[in-house]
Amino acid sequence: MSRIALAFDLGGTELRAALVGDGGNLLAFASMPTLAKDGPDAVIEQIAMLAERTCSEVPDAQPLGIGIGAPGPLDPVAGILTAPPTLSGWREVPLASRLQDRLNLPVRLENDANAAALGEWRFGAGRGAASLVFVTVSTGIGGGVISDGRIVHGRRGLAGEIGHMTITSESERCLCGAVGCFEAVASGTALGRRATALTKPGDGSALRTLSHDGDVTGRHVVEAARSGDETALGLIDREARWLGIGFTNLLHLYSPDMIVMGGGISYGYDLLRKPIEATIQERAMPAYRDVPVVPAQLGRHAGLVGAASLIFLN
Repeated sequence: MSRIALAFDLGGTELRAALVGDGGNLLAFASMPTLAKDGPDAVIEQIAMLAERTCSEVPDAQPLGIGIGAPGPLDPVAGILTAPPTLSGWREVPLASRLQDRLNLPVRLENDANAAALGEWRFGAGRGAASLVFVTVSTGIGGGVISDGRIVHGRRGLAGEIGHMTITSESERCLCGAVGCFEAVASGTALGRRATALTKPGDGSALRTLSHDGDVTGRHVVEAARSGDETALGLIDREARWLGIGFTNLLHLYSPDMIVMGGGISYGYDLLRKPIEATIQERAMPAYRDVPVVPAQLGRHAGLVGAASLIFLN
């Protein structure tokens, strides 16, 4: 049997676990809603339960260790979750050492976006590249940077908060409290908010029909645009312009071999690609204009595969 790692993706909504082979293949998978409001002890108990459940699906499996992707801020070297806003009561929690003591396996902790970047680099869209920037465009915007085959961590592991680049002087206020963040104008949430503001319940528009007259989401915009709705196509063009501006900044900052786009809005990559590329051609310096923007390949399993890679690369 190939080498195996036990991987976890700890989210504020869902806790996911998998046994992953060293070829990036999932051998077993399990998940449950995260008890995010119940504090560290409750979630650590959930992790232990999922570890037992997942390993029971492959009885002869002998994991080399545990890799876990978790929301930041966190310190990957010390294995400590500093104060993740999506998990109540978590402040300076030594998650790696607590899990190591509980499960008797070595544990590696990493920011969830960095773990996804690592997964795409080793087994997804970034295979063969020396460097990449992974951007997840979903409820918010997160990312991870691989440079010369290594995750860029920065001071205290806090590098790569690309969603909070300031790219405009105008926008709704971001959840971080600032105005003009990349996330505030280009996330799926921002796209849905713009679509909701342009339409009204009962107006018969494609967007409100898809949303059943509720708030419109970014996914609804993509679906309506794909059917040719003019309002949705205009929103997609604006979304792509914001993404192109943000991606241009990332090209200038990191000079990667590629940008890999994941997250829920990447479902609309085929609609977004040309205006993103046009914006990069317009704004980037010539030496950066040939860097491709490609869709992620691993989908929602990128974080699990990347978390397992922390063990394989150790």
